[in-house]
Amino acid sequence: MAEREILAGGVNLVERVGDRVLRPTGPWSPAVHGLLTHLRAAGFTGGPAFHGLTADGREILDFLPGEVSDYPPTPAAASRTALLSAARLLRAYHDATAGYTAEGWMLPAREPAEVVCHGDYAPHNCVLDGEQVVGVIDFDTAHPGPRLWDVAFAAYRWAPITAPGNADGFGTPDEQAVRVREFCDAYGLGPADRAALIDTVEARLHALVAHMRAEAAAGNAAFASHLADGHHLMYLSDAAHAVRERARFEDQLLAR
Repeated sequence: MAEREILAGGVNLVERVGDRVLRPTGPWSPAVHGLLTHLRAAGFTGGPAFHGLTADGREILDFLPGEVSDYPPTPAAASRTALLSAARLLRAYHDATAGYTAEGWMLPAREPAEVVCHGDYAPHNCVLDGEQVVGVIDFDTAHPGPRLWDVAFAAYRWAPITAPGNADGFGTPDEQAVRVREFCDAYGLGPADRAALIDTVEARLHALVAHMRAEAAAGNAAFASHLADGHHLMYLSDAAHAVRERARFEDQLLAR
């Protein structure tokens, strides 16, 4: 009998059975399953393979061995090695999504649809081997969009771009600015996207709060709980911090 374990974190009840993970599905799942199959065919092995559905309709995915950080991030997840390897893995993921199209995503597509955004590329959805980011999980929020839309949120989470009052963050604004530049360097983000990064971080966090409010209003208990705990206020404060410190971040991002 395979070992069974309930995996902590996230808004879904996720169960590990041996080397497989069982997760609830939603209307968007066929698009995600097609994406995971496409990624494997494209040679991207940093995400789980899809192995079909259980009799009760849960998806069956690979279990990716390693450590996943909560917040505040572990020393490994906060390391420079993790920062740079996370950026490189995100670039590899984006490049591997080329050519994949589907309908029915959880989140609306955004133009230009350059890649399939992961939608929540952050320490809590990445797997580490030591300080090296080797995998990414939880593709429920994947959707077509511009690279920058995904990179902005990833930089926000990994640098991080957090206000001083956010206990989940770390680093002075100057240290955060250097880490944002290093993340974008490792990803290979172009000059025009660098110039638009801070505005996109602000827009991305406001979009996240709008999504949380819409889900809570629709009866989603997990998002209602997040709102009750004030998570949306943290995101709005961080968005204001990014704009307030724009010059500091852009001095690094746009330096030649």
